[in-house]
Amino acid sequence: MPLPALRIDYANVLDTAVGATHGLSLAELRRAEPEVKALVARIERERKAGQHRYRELPHDTAMLATVQAAVRRCRGKFENLVVLGIGGSALGNIALQTALNPCFYNLMSPRERRGPRLFVMDNVDPAQFGDLLDLLGPSLRKTLFNVISKSGETAETAAQFLVVRDLLRRKLGAAGLRANLLVTTDPEGGTMRGIVDAEGYASLPVPPGVGGRFSVLSAVGLFSAGLCGIRIDQLLAGAAAMDRRVAKTAVRQNPAALLALLLYLFYVRGKRLHVMMPYSYALKDLADWYRQLWAESLGKRLDLDGHVVNVGPTPIKALGATDQHSQVQLYREGPNDKVFIFLEVERHARDVKIPRAAGLPAELDYLQGRSLGALLNAEKRATEYALVASERPCLTIRFPVVRAETVGQFILLWEAATTIAGGLLHINPYDQPAVQMGKEFTFALMGKRGFERQAREYAQAARRGGRHVV
Repeated sequence: MPLPALRIDYANVLDTAVGATHGLSLAELRRAEPEVKALVARIERERKAGQHRYRELPHDTAMLATVQAAVRRCRGKFENLVVLGIGGSALGNIALQTALNPCFYNLMSPRERRGPRLFVMDNVDPAQFGDLLDLLGPSLRKTLFNVISKSGETAETAAQFLVVRDLLRRKLGAAGLRANLLVTTDPEGGTMRGIVDAEGYASLPVPPGVGGRFSVLSAVGLFSAGLCGIRIDQLLAGAAAMDRRVAKTAVRQNPAALLALLLYLFYVRGKRLHVMMPYSYALKDLADWYRQLWAESLGKRLDLDGHVVNVGPTPIKALGATDQHSQVQLYREGPNDKVFIFLEVERHARDVKIPRAAGLPAELDYLQGRSLGALLNAEKRATEYALVASERPCLTIRFPVVRAETVGQFILLWEAATTIAGGLLHINPYDQPAVQMGKEFTFALMGKRGFERQAREYAQAARRGGRHVV
């Protein structure tokens, strides 16, 4: 039985819909296709040579078996699962949970849930973290902490780990610490690997050659999904199906190539803000995941030749229908510098009927006997039409249904589109050099040895800036 497939409807980015000033012509697409075709062919050659390692994750049966074995060992033992991670170690976990488990999963009774409650702690806000520890205190023995850090040196995750390690050791002893801790880290080296090996903690591997924002389809994202009852084999099956589609060199048959090309062509025209607007609560955190992937991968100062280019689209998250009432005024009448990417669900996981009732005002007749799903999808189509009427280009990614296979397709689609867009922009989509400076100055301000120069530099800059407070 064929998997339900995502489709991209791009009619409303064309000049026939939004006019020649703001739309793309089919002739323009045809002229650009040979470059993209050659780029996809090059990426496939590089992949065979060991590059673009994230593309292999959907086919990695050994990795899947390792994660499934860890899930089986932990199933039924814990009431709570806490993921300690940030950025790529957190956003994918959150997105999978929101997409594929009930909206109020954590509020369901243990009998109704398919696994433990999930808490993803992706920040070091002391009030938030302290409140979580208070909440979990009575059930600490029934709480599993999954620390996710490739190196172990990310300040936020390292700090969380040290707090939790001390808490478990004091409350549960050395044996309880080992039983209630699972570390997902580099399989061979790094600070966290050294701690794991020295202290005998259970661990899962962060795959070599896969950066954090591309790692959701590895143990990084799959363990929490699997333990919370999500079919991770189906998630990978969907990603594998999309992987086959995005390997095709014909641009109109390759959704990632088409997506990257459309957004690149708008980028060079000056439409550098990309608004993703799901009309589904289940998909809202996939938009957060996309936002990191697109921003951190494509925002670069230098191109591959070392020239200063300062390129990168700005991804923006919105949610339909909520943000029709908070953002669409700007989107329709503000600067025409955006492309809109709608996520639409054809068949929602469930629907709610709007009842008929006598004696109501005639103005409400149009709603009676309909459903909330029909209303939500009508709002999407109406918003798109209103934007198109204002010559704002829009495309739609359609989910036949939201389930593990289609979510896997979406993830692999955007990862592959990111690689192709990086090629079109002539930058490296896998590094993030600008993030390092903030990390180094955080180390300096916290007194880490080896960062004395940064501490002095910060102090000098603070003195130069003076004190201007209202």
